[in-house]
Amino acid sequence: MKLSDQAKKVVVLQSNYIPWKGYFDLMRSADEFVILDDVQFTKRDWRNRNLIKTQHGLHWLTIPVKSKGLQRINEVEISEPDWHVPHWKTISRSLCRAAYFDRYESELHRAYLTAGEAQFLSQINLIFIELVARWLGIQTRITSSTDYPAPDERTQRLVSICQMAGAREYISGPGARGYLDEELFKQAGITVRWFDYEGYPPYTQLFGDFEPQVTVLDLLLNTGPDALRYLVREVKPEQS
Repeated sequence: MKLSDQAKKVVVLQSNYIPWKGYFDLMRSADEFVILDDVQFTKRDWRNRNLIKTQHGLHWLTIPVKSKGLQRINEVEISEPDWHVPHWKTISRSLCRAAYFDRYESELHRAYLTAGEAQFLSQINLIFIELVARWLGIQTRITSSTDYPAPDERTQRLVSICQMAGAREYISGPGARGYLDEELFKQAGITVRWFDYEGYPPYTQLFGDFEPQVTVLDLLLNTGPDALRYLVREVKPEQS
């Protein structure tokens, strides 16, 4: 495995289905974004579902998958081949009045048709992750953890991936604070930086009060080319 001489800041994160805006903000903070899909799939999680705002409130869009006990994310297969049909109907009906729906409709619909032909969950997630990254103008290199064979131990796996990717800095979401061993990164000469999702400004949504945790599609279809403005977090003043 050749070490990358380009990646200085690396993020390693599991793939999600049409993720929320913070996922892409974390992505754009790095030089390389490694999708960690050769780890255990977790049920009732963001891997195969996400929230959309509708006139009836928040609604889960869930990709039906085959349950086989312990399996890696990239081994998870789709159980219903026509899952994409109701997903697209829900999106188009709920967001057709969004200011920029017409701008993205055709390409997003084609993406759903393509995703409907995929056999594995990871393939579907990648279709939408790459599409949204392109729409947002994110230049971060997207790779897979399967490109970097690493040990199974949680933190050591991340350290090994970072080393093979040529990282000098590892950027992690706040959820990993409970288990990440920063000392292992320090021993490898890699700095850990904790990402903060707080401070995103609200934007104009359909259907009542602002809901921050919905799919990034809501942001794009409502704000269009201004979407990146809403990924600039407000810096909170330090308390004396």
